[in-house]
Amino acid sequence: MGENVKSGGKGGATLRDSAALRWLVLILVSGLMFATYWFQDHFSGIKSLMESQLGFSSSDFGQLLSFTTFANVFGMIIVGGMFLDKFGIRLTAIVFGSVVTIGSFLTAFGSSGMFGSDKDTTLIVMIIGRILFGTGLEVSCVLVTRTVVKWFKGKELALAMALNVGFGRAGSALATAFSPDIAAGQVSAAVLFAAGLVGAGFLMYLGYLIFDVKLDRQVASQSNQEPEEPFRISDLFKLITDKSFIYITLLCVAFYSAVFPFMQYAPDLLVNKFGFTVDLPNTDGMSFFEVLGAWFTNGPKVASLIPLGTILFTPIFGSIIDKKGKAATLMILGAGLLIFAHISLSLFNSVALGYVGLLCLGIAFSLVPASMWPSVAKIVPENRLGTAYATMFTVQNWGLAAFFWGIGSVLDLTNPVVLEKMDVARKGLEAQGLSQEHVVKALEAMKVSGEIPPYDYTVPVAMLIALGVVSIFLAFLLKKSDKAQGYGLETLNKK
Repeated sequence: MGENVKSGGKGGATLRDSAALRWLVLILVSGLMFATYWFQDHFSGIKSLMESQLGFSSSDFGQLLSFTTFANVFGMIIVGGMFLDKFGIRLTAIVFGSVVTIGSFLTAFGSSGMFGSDKDTTLIVMIIGRILFGTGLEVSCVLVTRTVVKWFKGKELALAMALNVGFGRAGSALATAFSPDIAAGQVSAAVLFAAGLVGAGFLMYLGYLIFDVKLDRQVASQSNQEPEEPFRISDLFKLITDKSFIYITLLCVAFYSAVFPFMQYAPDLLVNKFGFTVDLPNTDGMSFFEVLGAWFTNGPKVASLIPLGTILFTPIFGSIIDKKGKAATLMILGAGLLIFAHISLSLFNSVALGYVGLLCLGIAFSLVPASMWPSVAKIVPENRLGTAYATMFTVQNWGLAAFFWGIGSVLDLTNPVVLEKMDVARKGLEAQGLSQEHVVKALEAMKVSGEIPPYDYTVPVAMLIALGVVSIFLAFLLKKSDKAQGYGLETLNKK
């Protein structure tokens, strides 16, 4: 397949020495990344529909997102990472891939009213599903990242990781953009579609395991390679006392807490702050430029450009890091762009500046991951990578839990009039005996007309500026500690 691949033996080549096979493996394992990111972010495009159809408030919406991190806040990712280091890729994939798939379908069934159609029952069942999904989600991300390192370390590692991240961002972008179209007025349709993608991604990863078995047999047959030191519980303590690892972990939580929660609210922010549309108008008979104009004034479609742009930029930055290095420096630059982006979106009312802010956020969202994840493989020995990534994802989930829910709660607290008028309008429409479909349409029309006022997002987004300041400070500390410890974050990756 493009290169001569021997079946093993002393000093022989292995499957990972074939470029074609390496990239095939990347596609197979990245299918799970694409699907889980789709499921994680697809609610962002249908927040308004969930308010109108299911009766969810912004706080309910934030609570649903926040509970995705529930098990992980209490250390489930670390358990999963240690499980991965102890028992290997295959058993971890079967156990946690099954959990994430079951959780996604339970969420879908809850949204359909299978367990009861009242708001409280629907929310509880969906939360339980999201807890299960979240339990498997981050471990699955650790699993996929660990697999990429296994096949690409010493080769095109930063590029491979960037492309893997790109698959995830593609899932986020497409979910945000097209969930309203898939829903077609029914929340459950969008959630069930997303769950189906998770099932398909899980099957793709199971298909990869055929290659994993053969690679392990080849490596084991090469007698000139020393056996890898087995993982021990004490290795976790070695990680959490390493200054560079501490700084990159804290940078991870600060940066992602300023990005991922924002992405869930971005479509609604664009609708409420800049008057973008919730649904696309009928484009029949429109010219190309008229259709493009409609897309660029639609909240979900414009918000999808944040992760969509990373699909292009992240591999470019990953390739640069492979060839030129400067990972720590690029993390500083990314944190600076993050601050500018949130200032543009919170303190100013200019649509043009808002577009620039979203563009800068997308570039930052490419720079930092492309620099961060390969850097961990330099700081941490390979036999502790599962635990290392799991520790980072655990701390990251503490931040995500706080800001997923926190943004929604602050949004409600700073917009009491919106909540009151929404509740009064819904009760009045229901008292008229209107069907759920007509209630939803009437509420959406009242939002458009201004009868129900728009949310003011200034305070919630301003909270994220502080996270950007913390991120840039931590990036400087990381660069300083790397210079002292000599991990080589500023050097190239590819041997």
